[in-house]
This record gives sequence, C-alpha cells and structure tokens, in this order.
Amino acid sequence: MKNLLLLFLLVISANCFSQNYKITYLKSSNGNLIENQDAVWVFANNNQTLLSTENIRNQKADFPFEETIVDRSSNSFFQKATLKSSEIIATKDSVSLGKQTFEYTNDTKKVLGYNCKKAKTIVNSNTIEFWYTDELKVKGSPTVLGQNLGLVLEMVRNGNFVISATKIEQIKSFPIFQLPQKQVDALTYKDLLWKSRFTTISVFKDQILNFSDESKSNDSILRFANGTIAVRKVQLPEIKVGSQIFVDVTEQSNGDAYDRTGSLFMIPTDKEISFLNGLQNGAKTLPIYTNGNGKEYQGVIITDNYNPVVELMRFFTPFGVKQYNTLQLKDKTWAENVLYRQDVSDLRSLLSGKEVWLGINIGNYDKGGHKVSANITIHTENESIIKPTQIIPLFCTNNIMEMAGQEYGTMFNNDKGLEVSFKLEKPMKNCKLRYITTGHGGWENGDEFVPKKNSIYLNDKETFSFTPWRQDCGSYRLSNPASGNFPNGLSSSDYSRSNWCPGTVTNPIFIDLGDLEAGTHLMQIKIPQGLPEGGSFSSWNVSGVLIGEQ
Repeated sequence: MKNLLLLFLLVISANCFSQNYKITYLKSSNGNLIENQDAVWVFANNNQTLLSTENIRNQKADFPFEETIVDRSSNSFFQKATLKSSEIIATKDSVSLGKQTFEYTNDTKKVLGYNCKKAKTIVNSNTIEFWYTDELKVKGSPTVLGQNLGLVLEMVRNGNFVISATKIEQIKSFPIFQLPQKQVDALTYKDLLWKSRFTTISVFKDQILNFSDESKSNDSILRFANGTIAVRKVQLPEIKVGSQIFVDVTEQSNGDAYDRTGSLFMIPTDKEISFLNGLQNGAKTLPIYTNGNGKEYQGVIITDNYNPVVELMRFFTPFGVKQYNTLQLKDKTWAENVLYRQDVSDLRSLLSGKEVWLGINIGNYDKGGHKVSANITIHTENESIIKPTQIIPLFCTNNIMEMAGQEYGTMFNNDKGLEVSFKLEKPMKNCKLRYITTGHGGWENGDEFVPKKNSIYLNDKETFSFTPWRQDCGSYRLSNPASGNFPNGLSSSDYSRSNWCPGTVTNPIFIDLGDLEAGTHLMQIKIPQGLPEGGSFSSWNVSGVLIGEQ
C-alpha cells in the first residue's frame, strides 16, 4: 500500500465494451426544487464511479469541497477533500460498501424512461428509499450509500427530501481524478474537513487564572488582579451579516475547589477611558457610580467618556473538576473538564473586522486557581433576513476586578437600584436589551438561593420583569467532585440558584424595547436585594447592551 503515499492518477481507460455516462441530479425539499443549488454530477462506467458537482468540475466551487471515486474492482472508495488551494487530503475506505444492507421491494416505476426497482434502508433513524435501474449496465448513486444497487436515479429521505436524476448523457471519456500525496485515516479526514468549514481563532490556550504575586504578563497576554484576569489583543476578520459566531471556554481546576464566577469579555476602547485603564492604573481611575448607599461602584455604567465591558459569556466553574476527581463516589465518573459554548452572533458588529481587547477572568483566591482555554469560531452564512445592528454597551456590575478592589454589585439595596442614562444620536429601530443576570450571596438566606424579581424600567416605565432562577443544577453533578454533600442526600451543586449552576453558562435574555427616538434615555434596573447577615451579604452581577437596527 506504499504506493498510496505517492502522487498518482486514478484513470482507467474505457475499453470498447464499456460505456461512460454522466448523470445530473437535483435536490428537492417538500416538493419544491431547492434554489441556487450546485447540481450533483455522477460519472459511471463498468470500472468506477465518480461523485462530484457541477461547480467542482467547472472550478467554481468554494472551499472546502469533496469528491469521491468508487473502484469497482476492489469494492472500495477514495474520498478527496480540497480544504484550500494549497491543502488537499484523501482517505481510503475498503469496508463500508460491503456493509451496506437494504430491504428489496417489488415496487417498480420509470425514471427518465428507465425501468427502476425500489430498495430501502434505515440510517440514523432516517428511512431512505432508492429507485435504481440495471438497464444501463453501470452502477452509481449520488451519495456513497447505494453504490452497489445499480444506477440509482432517485433517492428519497423520510418522504420529503429527494435527490433525483434530471439528465443522463453518454460521454467519450471518464474524468481525471487525481489523488494527493497527503493520505490520512478516515477519522482524521473527517476532522480536518469539518474544521476547514469554519474559522477558529484561539484566544487563550491553557491559561492559568489564579491568585498569586508570581502571576506575570508577557508579550502577548497581560495579567491583572493578582493573576485572576488575562487580557490580550485579537484581530478578527470581516464577518458577513447573518453568519454564526460562537465562543467556547474549556475549564478545569488547577487547585481551587469552589464554584466561581467567570466571564469572557470584550473591552470597548472607542472612548477616552476604557476598562483597560482601570486594569492598568487601578479600579478607582474608572468612572464612579453612586446611588446614595454610601458606596462607590467603579466602571459599571456608560458615561460620555467611558463604555463598560461587554460580556460575551458569563460562566460558573464547578466544584473542583479534574483536580479533585480523586474524591470518589460509587457510580460517579467525574468529568475531566467543563466545556462552555455559546452563540454570540448578536454581537457581530462589535467584532467584525476589528482589533479588539478580549479578556477572561475567574474570581478566586487560590494559588493554583483554574486552567482555561478560549476560542471564537466563525461560521459563514448568507442569511438575508438578518439586518445589520448597532450595539451600545450600557452597564456591567460583574466586578471582574474583584481581586483588585472593584466593588461588588450591591447597589440594588435601595429603590434607585442601577440607573443608566444614555444618548442616541439618531433613532434606532427594533431595539433589544441583551441582559445577563445572576444573584450571589452564598448562605441559606442569600440572594444566590432566594428567587428575586428583576424589573427593567425605560424612561420611568416598567418594560419587563422576571425572576431569574435555575432548577436544573443537579444535571451537572458529574462536573462537581468537590461539591459538599448534605445529610438530606443532596450535594451543594444540586441546589437551585439565581440563574446559574456550578459548571454552566448563564444565557442572556433579550428584552424588546421597540423603536427608540434620538435623544437621552434613562434605564433603571431594580432588584429587591436581601439584607446582610453578619459578614455575609448579597449582590447581583447584571450586564446589558442595547442592540438595535441601523
């Protein structure tokens, strides 16, 4: 098999007893022909079958694209993927075709004038029917499935998705199919092909977020708040309107056993002062918000010369995943890490084509802390119904700089709560508030464990209210090896909380605000925050950005 590592051509000349055919297929869904589709082209003779498309063969296909050739003599096939102009991979499968099984029926019908018989199979709970003919003395199918039935002229999946032959042509010669030097196993092939379909931007890799005087910045990553915050500058490509954008964070304990607040965030730098100034020069250098309770809250609301951070993702660490997996319980196999993944496509206009400061933090006082990795993935789509948006960061009371003295979000202990004044230079249509909220105060009467109503007011009118509460925390028990166990049979990680669970993401909610006129507007967040008990107190981490159509 060493010759498979060399560049070669899979070209078998058709002899005088073999005919070469080209079959064109089109796809339909629920009886309607799919618009602007790339027609499937199948080439077949006695010796081989090539699966391709019109755009691929005319060199108009977007990367990545894939072709498959079936070798009839060995009942095997090669798959070739062109990931980009400079990278082509291939793999060989010698077993799959022989494992395909079908139920043969007595049904018959004509397709393009050829007598066809019917066979069917079930794949991943999908019923697939094949109409195939033996009259052309060649075999082929518009997919790898059904290659040995005969010449498949129609495939029907679950009765509503159809791939049907529209034209059969006899051609002089079989197309050239060239295999590349890079040949890989099937699993690697699938993985490389899948990853080539989207853009991955690595933001942080195995970053330690801990509390230590030894935590130092380097040329690419800045460390703040005794190592509990990491920040770096990232260049993002242009992102088409309608594309999907995801962020993911992988976390495991590197020493800290507790459930902690984490955030992956962006620092706006379009005004005179930014959160980066506070990181570099201290929280007190940020604009101060007061509500009459005697405390000063640093950098939490928009001002004329400052925009607060934008949280891409709020997440919570579990109790000691990985580091404390040695704490064994019968019938419990602990997770090795926790993966948080969230759609942030709504924030496209803040990210597209820009060089931005991205940060990640986990509040903790442990020298080992936590190990994290973070990525952004961009999945290009051309969704015509999505309209460009304008985004205005309004507030963020999550005290990301907690370990550098930033005040907790305790401003909800009086009726004023959190007030934010913002000015629109021009009207915005179909406005929404992207709102994230979590309650904290980790004792039995603290707001972490007591449901509290959140009320949002706009221009002195209540716009929306709800009680944020998570009741599914027990679903994540296997990520929480160090969670305390109580006499009633529950673990700490099982208990319901104010919109978060140890080991989960807190999803934003989107509050409709309608059309907003140009001028100054006032937003107010009210929460009946609980009273302190001894040294324990409640707080609320809320953040919000205004999103409206341009």
